[in-house]
Amino acid sequence: MKQIAPIILALTTAVAASAQTLSNGIQLPKTWPPVYPLPTERHEMPVPYLKQKPEVLPINNGRQLFVDDFLVNETNLKREFHTPTYYRGNPVLEPTETWENTTEGAPYASPFSDGVWYDEKEGIYKMWYLAGAGTIHKGSNQTFYTCYAESKDGKHWVKTNLDIVPGTNIVDTCNRDAATIWLDRFEKDPNKRWKFFNIERRATDKRWQIVLKYSADGRKWSKGVAQSGDIYDRSTAFYNPFIKRWAISMRYGTPVSSRSRAYIEHSDPETLVSLTHRFRNDAADKYMRFWFSPDDKELVHEKYPEVKPGIYNFDVIPYESVMIGQYAAWAGPENEICKRDGIQKRNVISLGYSRDGFHFSRPTHEAFMNVVEKEGAWNWGNMQSINGTPLIVGDSLYFYASGRRLNKIMWDSYTSTGLATLRRDGFVSLNADVKEGYLLTEPLSFDGEFFFVNAELKSKKAQLLVELLDKDGNVIEGYSKKDCIALKGIDKTKVRVVWKKHKDVAQLKGKTVRAKFYLTQGKLYSFWISPWESGESRGFTAGGGPNISGSGIDQPQD
Repeated sequence: MKQIAPIILALTTAVAASAQTLSNGIQLPKTWPPVYPLPTERHEMPVPYLKQKPEVLPINNGRQLFVDDFLVNETNLKREFHTPTYYRGNPVLEPTETWENTTEGAPYASPFSDGVWYDEKEGIYKMWYLAGAGTIHKGSNQTFYTCYAESKDGKHWVKTNLDIVPGTNIVDTCNRDAATIWLDRFEKDPNKRWKFFNIERRATDKRWQIVLKYSADGRKWSKGVAQSGDIYDRSTAFYNPFIKRWAISMRYGTPVSSRSRAYIEHSDPETLVSLTHRFRNDAADKYMRFWFSPDDKELVHEKYPEVKPGIYNFDVIPYESVMIGQYAAWAGPENEICKRDGIQKRNVISLGYSRDGFHFSRPTHEAFMNVVEKEGAWNWGNMQSINGTPLIVGDSLYFYASGRRLNKIMWDSYTSTGLATLRRDGFVSLNADVKEGYLLTEPLSFDGEFFFVNAELKSKKAQLLVELLDKDGNVIEGYSKKDCIALKGIDKTKVRVVWKKHKDVAQLKGKTVRAKFYLTQGKLYSFWISPWESGESRGFTAGGGPNISGSGIDQPQD
């Protein structure tokens, strides 16, 4: 950490007057994306905006999550990290068709990033996944293409027959590795609404490159409209609405690990793809950046402690007021050892959170979605994250992931897709026991009128009170703890806070305010201030979901 301290200081203090200021008050450094030196030892990624916060935090956009200390000035509440519950009917998608097998008969039916999204225009869930391509690409034992499935409830999936390869659900026949399918709800051209960043193997030299394609419905895709230079496998793309740019998360080798990540961004996805390429450690690049390496807190495989963990992949998606990063955290062993020992490599999915889309904090390295190393388990090993997730389904978040079974056909095969559910905003809660605890926020500003929380207050003595203070720390008349009508006996992801004389906070719009929460025997997940009594947050809605706006923003439906 001593090695990078001066750089962190430079990034947090040497900001030009013209630097971009985000909707959450974070001011980006003059050099963006920021430049960090290649690490020579493992350390956590610096997060400058947590070291030097904005003087006032605007909270107009999205539910405010307690996934880091950005919002917190002072608290004695205990932070708890939550994990989703695997669906009892898993796997929700598994290989069942002959065209999903490789030439040696290894079955594959799971996204390799790819995507699971809810299409509000059609009112259905859509999934794209990697399948064995032995029926078309016979030149190698391990070749793949892209298939498609859809669902009415996100749990029961149908492999719809299409006409790309008659009688199958194949939507793209290119020999591929990973892929990103992205539902671009901000795209004005309906024919470019779906974007497909495919990692394709060139027939001429067998090198990997990204090819970008478009679609109006995700079923029929255009020919490639842009192509990258040579890249490494296991690379993906995402859109950062905070800075309004597309980015590519690319595998990259550093002195610390060959499983590190590089980064490139651009406002135009075609230009982004065209500028992407492998780059050398010993030369600068105008657009490409070293991003991060595995740190010193990565989980170590207890059976292979000699293996130094890596980051196998990193997918990113906007949710409410943050960007969620899904790490495929690799603990080994290497392929030849897996083959020798007849096992799958261990990848678990862990989470990080960002408020600018580049710097990610990892409050815990424990698995968010873990493997189940048990005979017959769909996710015995090699779990991979999926683009689009989470989806918002009522009071729940749907997370999908792929996993691999133990099998005798080919050790690195037999992939399936599983579902796990989490409470909405349920990543982290701040908890109190029988003794009342408190949380004081940093100075806030807002333009909404109605104060909402996501809270669990089920026990007999559980309650939550909210007090509002002015910029000098004085209680605002009518918004004291005593004035607040206590929330009791509830377990809701959206409940309104009111005071005896004030049903809203409209008179405080544009002022600097601190919120102080008083919690007893309960859990607080998030808070926000909405312009609407119905409580929509104006945050980003990730993969979408039924009964929410198809705009990509949580707002009342048309």
